[in-house]
Amino acid sequence: MPLPQSKNRAGLGHAILNRRAKEARERNTSEFHTTDTHVGEPKWTKLRSVTHEGALEEFLNTAQLADADFTAERRNIKVVETAQTSRTRHNPYLLTAQEEAEVIKNQQENRDRLRVPRRPAWDADTTPAQLERLEKDAFLEWRRGLAQLQDGVGLVLTPFERNIEVWRQLWRVIERSQLLVQIVDARNPLRFRCEDLESYVASLPANPADLSVVQDTDYRGPRRTLLLINKSDLLDKEQRKQWADYFSKQGIRFAFFSAADETARQAAKAQRDAQFEAAQNGVEDAAAAVENASLTTRQHAPEDVLNVLELEQLFLDVAPPLEDFSRDGQVPEKLTVGLVGYPNVGKSSTINALLGEKKVSVSATPGKTKHFQTIHLSPTTILCDCPGLVFPQFASTAAELVTDGILPIDQMREYSGPAELVAQRIPHDIIERVYNMDIPTMSVEEGGTGNPTGLEVLSAYAVARNLVRQGQGNPDESRAARYVLKDYMNARLLYAHPPPGVDADEFNAAQRARMRDALPERRAGTGSAQARPAMMHAVESAAGQHRSSAVDSDFFGGVGGTGMMIKGRRRMPPVGRAGSDAGAEQRGGKKHFKGNKRNKQRSGAGFE
Repeated sequence: MPLPQSKNRAGLGHAILNRRAKEARERNTSEFHTTDTHVGEPKWTKLRSVTHEGALEEFLNTAQLADADFTAERRNIKVVETAQTSRTRHNPYLLTAQEEAEVIKNQQENRDRLRVPRRPAWDADTTPAQLERLEKDAFLEWRRGLAQLQDGVGLVLTPFERNIEVWRQLWRVIERSQLLVQIVDARNPLRFRCEDLESYVASLPANPADLSVVQDTDYRGPRRTLLLINKSDLLDKEQRKQWADYFSKQGIRFAFFSAADETARQAAKAQRDAQFEAAQNGVEDAAAAVENASLTTRQHAPEDVLNVLELEQLFLDVAPPLEDFSRDGQVPEKLTVGLVGYPNVGKSSTINALLGEKKVSVSATPGKTKHFQTIHLSPTTILCDCPGLVFPQFASTAAELVTDGILPIDQMREYSGPAELVAQRIPHDIIERVYNMDIPTMSVEEGGTGNPTGLEVLSAYAVARNLVRQGQGNPDESRAARYVLKDYMNARLLYAHPPPGVDADEFNAAQRARMRDALPERRAGTGSAQARPAMMHAVESAAGQHRSSAVDSDFFGGVGGTGMMIKGRRRMPPVGRAGSDAGAEQRGGKKHFKGNKRNKQRSGAGFE
């Protein structure tokens, strides 16, 4: 009976045959790229959000929009340097101090050219088809202008929204609202603030249909904007005061708010109210009255964090008069407040805190809200929630976008750059206390800096958490990077960017001192450097190690055993250091080792 053969065409012979067949097929194919990149794609993909394109994909899409054809050889090879391999080498995905200074200077010179797409002028006689054609032409012209900044000037832009359908949602929210609130993250407000969006809102007339009549470039419409600094509980009062001074000097309307604190306060109040109804205690009723009385409007300082009632009252105070938006003698009955901002800055959480109950779906994934929606906040105010979109901004590196939460961490491909930023911004002693681990570093005498690099932090974390690569036993820095970066984004590793002109270390000094006081000292013996060597710890943590240890224990008699199990005897007596002869003399018996005995030689005659 023949032996069964594998159905998989594997092996060296099949590999050679497959390689030759592939080369024969490719011999007659073209070695040129084409612009036919969207052939066969379903129609629903045209509605998806597009915030990032590779260099080749962006070039192909731009050529397709411009209705241009091209051919390009693919034989040009560029060697891309990998992430830092030595402990003292500069990370190639980050900028040096000199390069960063030059980039910032170039950004300031081209600041006015960074714009958001405008909706073209239209009136009552414009048909929907004509308006759609005008919008597409204006959007294409806007993309060409941004491409000129990237290719002509050489500036680096953030991954911005490239789908016109998402921008149409923003246009509708702006035209419906009398007050536009731009929500930003308190840890880096300038990263999430779009200055040109404020200029665009101010240039719109009360009736968007009258835009074609307005010809004056200095025209200012009745709409107003407000900068809402969310997650302000992550800043102390002195940090908020410095930001308040900066925004006041810039003439920016702003307010500090914390949706997380308000949500927690509402949950605690709801629990106490339930207890009050059950207990019917006069003392507890008085405490509830004090709690409700504290939630009132007050005269607050600019750096104070507003509560829900204060924020709602601020909307009414900052908003323009509704009479400015009257049409045919009809004045709007309610104030419409539009909420816009980057994904994951807390727009939905802010709305839920204002309403006091969950009305909008909240998700940590950027881009949860797909369409704008209107919500009645009170008899006088309506909230209009816009889908989160990434505005075009100047950026130094893509690593900054990951640490700011603009780019999803789970879809991150390069992790050494963001990890290096975390290592530079968070002191290593705080990282060691947060994760209760040691981070081995190179001192200045050894050629290092004394501070850990991003890869050293990831390696130490992977070893401390037993994160190893499958089949290798080496620390898995890629998985470790996702855990560390999510802790950074969730403020477990807290860092706040200072206002321009303020030193970052001085700005975060008080916060770091409080973190050191709150965090316990690192427990001795739990770090990777004190417990055991890092690589041995990682290897012993590999899958299946406990099974092999059990087999060795049964065979050799445990860790402290001195011999192996053999038939007829439980364990061989210990053997001396001098070798087998010395051991035989100690036993006083005959040597029984016959491993080196020469076997009897046969000539082979008579044997087949």
